[in-house]
Amino acid sequence: MKVLVATEKPFAKVAIDGIRKVVEEAGYELVLLEKYTEKKQLLAAVADADAIIIRSDVVDAEVLDAAKQLKIVVRAGAGYDNIDLAAATAHKVVAMNTPGQNSNAVAELALGLMVMAVRNMYNGTSGTELKGKTLGIHAFGNVGRNVARIAKGFGMNIKAYDAYCPDEAMVAAGVEPVHSAEELYQQCDIVSLHIPATDETKKSINHHMVSLMPKGGVLVNTARKEVIDEDGLLQLLQERQDLKYVTDIMPVKDAEFRAFEGRYFATPKKMGAQTAEANINAGIAAAKQIVDFIENGVTKFQVNK
Repeated sequence: MKVLVATEKPFAKVAIDGIRKVVEEAGYELVLLEKYTEKKQLLAAVADADAIIIRSDVVDAEVLDAAKQLKIVVRAGAGYDNIDLAAATAHKVVAMNTPGQNSNAVAELALGLMVMAVRNMYNGTSGTELKGKTLGIHAFGNVGRNVARIAKGFGMNIKAYDAYCPDEAMVAAGVEPVHSAEELYQQCDIVSLHIPATDETKKSINHHMVSLMPKGGVLVNTARKEVIDEDGLLQLLQERQDLKYVTDIMPVKDAEFRAFEGRYFATPKKMGAQTAEANINAGIAAAKQIVDFIENGVTKFQVNK
């Protein structure tokens, strides 16, 4: 049984050591493809793999066609839009993610971006504090819950909207539920995005939605760039000098956003999960899920049908 770790951006050595321990203790072979520069290298490497662990690497129909023995692909992280789920299903390949392993890392970054925004990007001028501000969490999954936990320490008032999360779960976490995205944006000084990129959510964070925010509003995006209607947000930033946008996903139109100096910041690359702890946790979780699937048929974190 061959397990391939295919990572253009490699795991930390300690994570690879942990993955190797899990895989080899199960009696499987571990193969590494790190820092590859061309897709053909990935296509060659998957030819005899039974399982693949990836990060932001793309597993599409072409990769699946080349992977004749493949049984499972695991994305080490929460998002899985880099896997063609329909193609995986057509090839009878189980696709999984590792939800929760990166959640604290992303949540801490979200709060860091909030502090940076209210302190005017640390430009030396007087800013404001998070204490007493109302934070809106758009999607109350693993990351959203960690954001709420940390935000309580800042003394923030916290509201959340998630059509798929029961009110009781939010209330139990000390969060006030609201029942529409519009309501969330209207009532919150800062909105933190944690929605996935789906047909329903793509470009849903648009001119209308963000325009509902009160004066001095801050939009924080550690989710996906596809959920932002960039043209609409650019127009709104032009119209409202009081709004700020901070993001962990550089927009396609980054150069145009940079015109709003002091009100816009993007990390040079997606950094939410870029901590030693998250790197280790997600990689080892992926390896354990592969072994559990091969040995016991466990499909708990399967994301395709």
